[in-house]
Amino acid sequence: MTVNVALFGYGLAGANFHAPLIACDPRLRLARVVTSRKDEVARDHPHAIVSTDANSVLSAEDIDLIVIATPNKTHASLAREALLAGKHVVVDKPFVPDANEGDTLIALAKERGRMLTVFHNRRWDADFLTVARLVREGRLGEVHHAELRWDRFRPGIREGWKELPEEGTGLLADLGPHLIDQELRLFGLPKMITGDVACQRAGALVDDYFEVTLHYGARRVILSASTLIAEPRPRFALHGGDGSFVKYGIDPQEDWMRAGKKPSDQGYGIEPVAAYGMLTAPDGASQSIPSERGDWPVFYGQVAAAILGGAPPPVDPADAVTGLNIIECARRSAREGRSLRFTSNG
Repeated sequence: MTVNVALFGYGLAGANFHAPLIACDPRLRLARVVTSRKDEVARDHPHAIVSTDANSVLSAEDIDLIVIATPNKTHASLAREALLAGKHVVVDKPFVPDANEGDTLIALAKERGRMLTVFHNRRWDADFLTVARLVREGRLGEVHHAELRWDRFRPGIREGWKELPEEGTGLLADLGPHLIDQELRLFGLPKMITGDVACQRAGALVDDYFEVTLHYGARRVILSASTLIAEPRPRFALHGGDGSFVKYGIDPQEDWMRAGKKPSDQGYGIEPVAAYGMLTAPDGASQSIPSERGDWPVFYGQVAAAILGGAPPPVDPADAVTGLNIIECARRSAREGRSLRFTSNG
């Protein structure tokens, strides 16, 4: 059996992430794309029908799955319309701007008997898979301090909706969901949250810096991103009773696909030796730790299995709602200038 897919949006996420990953799974067929970029779709996926009319695609009987890779403020409405039309749904991150909207969509998907999931592809990053393995195996002992950072140097304000003060924009909404999702899988729910969110670039209309500290009793986990750091800090730094693991650099899968290469090409997801992280023992002895292979195709493989065989979706949308509640708690903490107790409902 084949799942016919309609992709809404053919910008960065649609063209470079979703479309190539859909195309590499034989159980999925990219049948339609809703976009104004007809020439680009014709070049990349000549078999796909291009339309600018979302409603006609939502009502098409031959479409099984809707993938939403449109501006963040449209996620909730499009997902709702797709579920009401009887389609399975994948939503790019952030799931929706508001956690309550996420809960409503989860209830609707359950009522309609449709699969709903969120594209937290960074669960299958090479570096995160490596960190998760080290923590799972107890190589660091009890982790008492961890930092997950995503630094960039982009001093200029770019054109586009991401730099406008709309629902779901800003760096915390953009990169925060990935960092939070990874942190939750490593350590679970925090007890307290301290947020620091700012606009640092001249002319910035949305936040372009954040540092969120998650409190787990004595353990501290710091999530941070900035657009004004030319010499990036470690992407991961975890410190435990049995040692430290420090890893620089960003997973290679995004650059691979943005260069026009495919997930099926040889070498996909493999980090070079120079990018490996270092594990340091309490006595100071260090060793290079080979990175796990990055594997974003797992996401759509599990989407196909969920639709065709009733398997669980790759990402429980409730996980994404928890992440949204953490973001809102961090924003409120930053506004009020104090640490806040966190509960699962925000």
